[in-house]
Amino acid sequence: MSANGGTKAIVAALAANLGIAVTKFIAFLLTGSSSMLAESIHSVADSGNQGLLLIGGRRAKREATPQHPFGYGRERYIYAFIVAIVLFSLGGLFALYEAYHKASDPHPITEWQWVPVVVLLAAIVMEGFSFRTAIKESNLIRGKQTWIRFIRRAKAPELPVVLLEDFGALVGLVFALFGVGMTLATGNGLWDAAGTAMIGMLLVIIAITLAIETKSLLLGEGAERSELAKIEQAVTGGPEVERIIHMKTLYLGPEELLVAAKIAVPACESAEELARGINAVEARIRREVPIARVIYLEPDIWSAAAQRAGTGQAADTAVPEAATEHAGATAGAGGTEAPADEVAGRPGS
Repeated sequence: MSANGGTKAIVAALAANLGIAVTKFIAFLLTGSSSMLAESIHSVADSGNQGLLLIGGRRAKREATPQHPFGYGRERYIYAFIVAIVLFSLGGLFALYEAYHKASDPHPITEWQWVPVVVLLAAIVMEGFSFRTAIKESNLIRGKQTWIRFIRRAKAPELPVVLLEDFGALVGLVFALFGVGMTLATGNGLWDAAGTAMIGMLLVIIAITLAIETKSLLLGEGAERSELAKIEQAVTGGPEVERIIHMKTLYLGPEELLVAAKIAVPACESAEELARGINAVEARIRREVPIARVIYLEPDIWSAAAQRAGTGQAADTAVPEAATEHAGATAGAGGTEAPADEVAGRPGS
């Protein structure tokens, strides 16, 4: 759902930005307004960004290979991070440079004065439709989260990126309309430079926000608390598992979660019985959290040593305490202490 919704929002934003970019460039060529030039480059950058998101979504669907055994799902995060870089450099820094250039040589808008106003008002309408589509698609998966939490916690990067881009575009258009309007009203080109500078600062802030959030996804994020609770309940919700010794999760992509856990199981009479139990636990996990597609469960017999192993305090795992104490007593009596794995009578985990 999130992938389809994200694609729909991206296509809507791309169509709007391409049309807006053309009209803004025409307005700039007719008036020489720096705000119109900054907004033109902004729309071009946004159009390129939506193209990058579409490419990233397509490449992420490639099948896993021996070199990339977990697939290419996280490639969507890479392209979202590139979007942040493009928005920062091509959008924000260019607008700030153009503001400096215009402030150094301010001049009023003397020709085609009505053109930038009409273009900006039309652009606000088109961006509004694009923003509305992004909001509508986001609401399908946002649930009861606030918009800030949705942008910060969403695992699929496309919708947050489009939301922030469209929001920035709308606010930037208002800044441009302010700069152009004040320039027309006062005949002072410094207002045009001020509007351009505000656009540049806005884009830099949005780009930095996107970079920070996407960096977190690239580093690797685990399951949300609600997902962890469902997984834990699925693992311990049957007779096959006594407790979870330790568990880790990792998003391999927006719609693929890895679950790895060491679980304490009761004594089994056969490997077949143990395998059936593990399969039952995996089925429950996938039923509760469908995106948990990669699951690794390591069975163990719980003991204090196993608990320490789960927190990284011991190299061995499920060594029965009595056997461990017996081995220690033997060593203390002058004998040679056997390795923990040999005391347990089986290979180490």
